[in-house]
Amino acid sequence: MELEFDVKVTAGALYDYLLYHTYTGLSGMLGTIAGVLALIAFASTKYPIYLIAGVVMIGYLPCTLFVRAQRQVLNTPAFKEPLHYKLTEEGIFVSQGESAENQSWESCVKAVSTGRSIILYTSRTTASIFPKADLGEHRTALIQMISTHMPPKKVKIRF
Repeated sequence: MELEFDVKVTAGALYDYLLYHTYTGLSGMLGTIAGVLALIAFASTKYPIYLIAGVVMIGYLPCTLFVRAQRQVLNTPAFKEPLHYKLTEEGIFVSQGESAENQSWESCVKAVSTGRSIILYTSRTTASIFPKADLGEHRTALIQMISTHMPPKKVKIRF
């Protein structure tokens, strides 16, 4: 079975990935917990410094991730044009213009879904982002292809 499609990684798709990646990691969770604890401290003591600290801790990360996504899309040539994906029994082939790369299914770390994307991690920190809006009728086939070639414990995709 082969599957081919094109996706364009927009600032919104990249922001969605960055949010998922950050908030499922330790630093994102700790920052949110610290922010909530500061808001709880404000609620019990009424000291405004706790309110300020809580709002900053909770709001800072999403804002900086949004700015980073915007900058990265503007400044990265790879995000200017659509990426062409071809998924085969051997792995994932991605091309854009003259450049091409391939990744074996065995080297894929995990696959997850968010509200806006399907994300296929090719290492702990790098991933292929498939915006659901770009997938159209290929979405079900993509999920099936990933589920067929990766162990179930590595696949956390919801329709």
